Amino acid sequence: MDTVSAKIDTRLYRTEITSASGNVLISDEPQQLGGKNLGLNPTELLASSLASCTLITLRMYINRKQWNVEEINIKIDFERDSERNCTSFTRRIEVIGEVNEEQRQRLETIANSCPIHKTLTHAIEIKTTLI
Repeated sequence: MDTVSAKIDTRLYRTEITSASGNVLISDEPQQLGGKNLGLNPTELLASSLASCTLITLRMYINRKQWNVEEINIKIDFERDSERNCTSFTRRIEVIGEVNEEQRQRLETIANSCPIHKTLTHAIEIKTTLI
């Protein structure tokens, strides 16, 4: 089980997030929403989880196959349609290196197999306890 903890004090919307391994990051809201834009907002954090997991998964696969790929870039667009109660991620991946069409198709399959992709495309259960 992976665990993160977070806390917020009286500073409008600055949230300090800490992982079990001791890494810390700040989340905030943009100034136009009352925050100070000190870190990624919650939507950006969610999209960044998909981006980083995809990149790590692709790099692991590429390294295992020993393909000549110098860099992988990704852009994630996140769109929430509250009217349809639907969320959409658009992921654009650029692979810089020597990959043929067959390898590119395989990389797309691998991208769709990263753990965060699987989490977001399967049922999610959230249990809440107020202590």
